[in-house]
Amino acid sequence: MSSTPRFGRLITAIATAFDADEKVDLEATARIARHVVDTGSDGVVVSGTTGEAPTTTVPEDGEILAAVRDAVGDRASVIAGVGTNSTAHSVEIAEQAARVGADGLLVVTPYYNKPSQTGILKHFRTVASVSDIPVMLYDVPSRTGSAIGLDVYRQAVEIESVVAVKDATGNPAQAARLTDLGYEVYCGDDALTLGYLAYGAVGLVSVVAHAAGRPLRSMIEAFLAGDHAEALAAHTRLLPAFDAIMGVPNYGATTAKAALQLQGVLGDRRVRQPLEQLDDAEVEALRTGLVAAGLL
Repeated sequence: MSSTPRFGRLITAIATAFDADEKVDLEATARIARHVVDTGSDGVVVSGTTGEAPTTTVPEDGEILAAVRDAVGDRASVIAGVGTNSTAHSVEIAEQAARVGADGLLVVTPYYNKPSQTGILKHFRTVASVSDIPVMLYDVPSRTGSAIGLDVYRQAVEIESVVAVKDATGNPAQAARLTDLGYEVYCGDDALTLGYLAYGAVGLVSVVAHAAGRPLRSMIEAFLAGDHAEALAAHTRLLPAFDAIMGVPNYGATTAKAALQLQGVLGDRRVRQPLEQLDDAEVEALRTGLVAAGLL
């Protein structure tokens, strides 16, 4: 197995907990961070999609980052999601993350306003320029409406702090191209992890690891150790969890929090509007998938 990449092999994009008034629950959020590190993650992303970042304020982002930083200490890398569809807003969050002590910045392609490839590259350059903290680009066109072109990748890797990519394009073969350019590539879709690893990815940025950290970690390690049969067997055992957490319409923060509630990590599954927490029927479907995967 090659040496561990700077951010780790298994990174969980953690949920943000809220109280009954939809205020950020820092203690419960810290509990989520400790849980995923205790169960196999060597990195966490805060204020990403699963952290409901579109609904949190800049001060809340700083408080969440500080609480998680304190909770995990030096046991895991802490990556701050700083990407928005406003470059100035992203810079503000990135500057705050640098002050608080993030180990990395996750910068998503600007969403909704669909900038040109030149605009995307300028956005990355501007956000990366605010500090020397390592940057992970995030390509998820299903959410942003824009994909990062290969020419942008060629130029962005020349930015000294840009070192990694979370690829959620659904195209594992692209990992080979990005690895060849010099990026550390992370799969951004749990169910495609083995394919990405086969094409040179170094690890996974996960949602399912909220509930399945240990088996995901074992799957990755088995593959990288050359035991591909065991890795495939582990993947197959996890299929019901992949489907239950990521394969339903109301997925992401909603299913991650409900899974944590079912496992006793959280006392509730609250999300912040406009998301709606899982209803009882959806929770039962989730429970069935987790039981089938041996996680409950």
